[in-house]
Amino acid sequence: MEPHIDATPVPALDSVPPPWPQSQPRTPTVHTTSTADRGSFCLAVCSCGWKGPARRSRDLARKDAAAHEATDTA
Repeated sequence: MEPHIDATPVPALDSVPPPWPQSQPRTPTVHTTSTADRGSFCLAVCSCGWKGPARRSRDLARKDAAAHEATDTA
């Protein structure tokens, strides 16, 4: 078997700078949650981009949103 000679070399992962300076803390994201209906399912969504699992119960989707806000996870 011959080696691939047309492959493009990429730099080592540790040589690529991170997308933001590591010395500065990232600004906290404000979490604004709501529920969204998708057919017969309801899911919790957040302004940070988080989405909860699809539920048949709106109450469970609201609980997912409250738990997301309480844990402050993205």
